[in-house]
Amino acid sequence: QYDHYEPSKEEINVPLASSLKTKQDTPKDFWWWLKIALYTVGVLLGQSAALLLGRLYFLKGGNSKWMSSVVQVLGFPVLIPFYIFITMKEGQKGVAIDDEDDDDRKPPSPYTLGAIYASLGLIIGLNCFLYSVGLQNLPVSTYTLLCASQLAFNSFFSYFINGQKFTPFVVNSLVLLTISSVLLVFNKDDTSSSSTAPAISRVKYIIGFLCTLTSSALYGVVLSVTQFVFTRVVKRQTFKQVMEMIITENVVASVVTVVGLFASGEWRSIDREMDAYRLGTVPYLMVLIWIAVFWQMFSIGAVGLIFEVSSLFSNSISAVGLPIVPIMAVFFFNDKMNGIKGVSMALAVWGFVSYVYQYYVDGQKSDKKTLDEASS
Repeated sequence: QYDHYEPSKEEINVPLASSLKTKQDTPKDFWWWLKIALYTVGVLLGQSAALLLGRLYFLKGGNSKWMSSVVQVLGFPVLIPFYIFITMKEGQKGVAIDDEDDDDRKPPSPYTLGAIYASLGLIIGLNCFLYSVGLQNLPVSTYTLLCASQLAFNSFFSYFINGQKFTPFVVNSLVLLTISSVLLVFNKDDTSSSSTAPAISRVKYIIGFLCTLTSSALYGVVLSVTQFVFTRVVKRQTFKQVMEMIITENVVASVVTVVGLFASGEWRSIDREMDAYRLGTVPYLMVLIWIAVFWQMFSIGAVGLIFEVSSLFSNSISAVGLPIVPIMAVFFFNDKMNGIKGVSMALAVWGFVSYVYQYYVDGQKSDKKTLDEASS
């Protein structure tokens, strides 16, 4: 079983962009790399499949933004048996982050964690609704490219929350991702009709654009705060905490979205929507169920990467799926891949590569420092 790394007080204050530096000083065993690989697959597969199925829901007759929001978080019961197993296995074991004194080693009270998780759950619930509005009013390729701006927002909020250091490569990435998103505002092809999707009015396109951008900003906040909670509040790092955070946040977000579903009155049209769904009643239910399952797969992978590495690394892995969804959308939904989208995708991928290279530079510096200390 992997022994979690125990950083010193000085290392905790290292800028978040260099978070790999603090963890690369300790050799990683096979099981750690296996966990990172599994988390990465969870993020990429869960995100890609959930987005494509979410767009399929709207294209084939689904019209409830709140129902689309509910299924993004309502799949948390599938995690409960796994959480019970992890709890029985780990017990009360954990690794204190700050070992300065006994008070610092004490875990936070359940009320403190409950308040933090509930607050994040409220943001996630709102975020799900904004994402649904964006996914309903935008082609999935445009929607996915806009989601790349999460990296920029994550860096911005991490600067204030976690001491993010803006290196030239990070700044380059932020500029490229910003330009990539702005270019999509001028993409008029997205409002024209295709063989699989009706024409989108310019007003709905702008609404979808703004909602997706806002949700990306909120997600950047959630990731940055999650990193802060793991390093400064929880103080006992076990996978049990990861599961507790995911389940509690999803419970609160589920309450928010279910209340929205009933308060908006959209629940009254669910029966008619199911009967009129062009793929049939059973496929309608299966689409919603698998959306819920894949979003939970994404949540485990994303929070697991935050736990093992950092929020920026988790968001960067999410951005790896950037080219996957638009390309698949061209084949499945006949989304148009015109010049503007091509340039936007190229800039977004370039921005992501710039981020990854920064991690590589941090890793090289860390290895050199470790070798120098070993030889001295």
